[in-house]
Amino acid sequence: MFLASSRKFARASVALTAAVLAVSGSATAAAEPVTPSSPFGGFAYTVKVEKPGEADGFIYYTSGVSAAALVPGLGTVAQVLPGGRPANIVADRSGKEIKRFEPPAGQDVSNFRTQTYQGRTVLTWWQGSTVAGHGSGVGIIADENFNVLATVDPGGAGADVHEFRLTPDGRALLTSYPQVDADLTAIGGPANGKMFDTVAVVIDVASGRQLFRWSAAEHVPLSDSETSGKLTGDVYDPYHMNSISLDPSGNLVVSLRNTAAVYDIDPNTGEILWQLGGKNPTLTADPGVEFAFQHDAEFTDSSTLRLFNNNSSGLESRGRSSVEWIHIDLAAKRATLIRNQQHPDGIVTPAMGNAESLPNGNTLVSWGMTPRISEFTPGGELVYDAVLPFGTYRAYLAPR
Repeated sequence: MFLASSRKFARASVALTAAVLAVSGSATAAAEPVTPSSPFGGFAYTVKVEKPGEADGFIYYTSGVSAAALVPGLGTVAQVLPGGRPANIVADRSGKEIKRFEPPAGQDVSNFRTQTYQGRTVLTWWQGSTVAGHGSGVGIIADENFNVLATVDPGGAGADVHEFRLTPDGRALLTSYPQVDADLTAIGGPANGKMFDTVAVVIDVASGRQLFRWSAAEHVPLSDSETSGKLTGDVYDPYHMNSISLDPSGNLVVSLRNTAAVYDIDPNTGEILWQLGGKNPTLTADPGVEFAFQHDAEFTDSSTLRLFNNNSSGLESRGRSSVEWIHIDLAAKRATLIRNQQHPDGIVTPAMGNAESLPNGNTLVSWGMTPRISEFTPGGELVYDAVLPFGTYRAYLAPR
């Protein structure tokens, strides 16, 4: 039995490797830029580093291959492997599962965490189907036993996997990926092409009413794209929104992976107030403020923007992945690097990833498609490091 299972695992692993390399390019090592790290962690959640100083709590993550993994078909292949089934998991520091929720057959889950809704702590996640590196489904709000309290559906193309963030005043920030017809000659495509627009949607949770919608295609030139973005068939993905958060003034902070830029947007007019990174930034970046194909851009205080710098799209890797803390001086229109945290193993992850500020001052990091969850002190010491069978789109820590 064990031999048969091992052979099945080996065959599936080979198939997965082939699928990943088809997207990420050659596996041949290079000095810089480097190739992506392996997306396979092994048979089980395994703790590699655990030291005094780590924050207390349970880890919230999703197993399986996220809809955001950017490798079509990867999730189907992975389901025969240990840890390959999609599920929301609450685990202790050793990796022991405390709670688990599996969606109905044919559906995926992602972006599992705790948030606050109507004054109570709730579980939230995205649930739906996978479509070429994004998703179509709904945001779910549930109690501690996974009983659904509310669902959030923006309509149209549905809620995408990348963002489902609740605000203190009862709004939900979601991403959505409608397919539209477009002239794609600016990025080497056809004049009568098809592409995924990517939109930020603000919903009043209680009523389900849409309060605001911001389309990347209506505000960002196609020529700003850093990638041809053709993920499936003839449909292009030039923008690929992967996070929405609020700045200290209540404006929307939007990360577009495929323009390698972060945008601050007026939630009333849709005007881009400032842009960091990309081809046409409005903030001057001081030395060290360099990132590409980033995820999870959010403010940690009144003037510090933190983001997960993938530095790799799979097709192109510009260096190691890291978490960057960047001081934003709007008066001077400058951005200055405060800290750049890499993993000691030199991880390069071509998709997904996030960072979370912890009450003790540490930072929890999901390395996205590379199956690692780490915790660092403010001084950069690695106090916790675990390997999962597969990566998780994001990971969070919450009190026991």
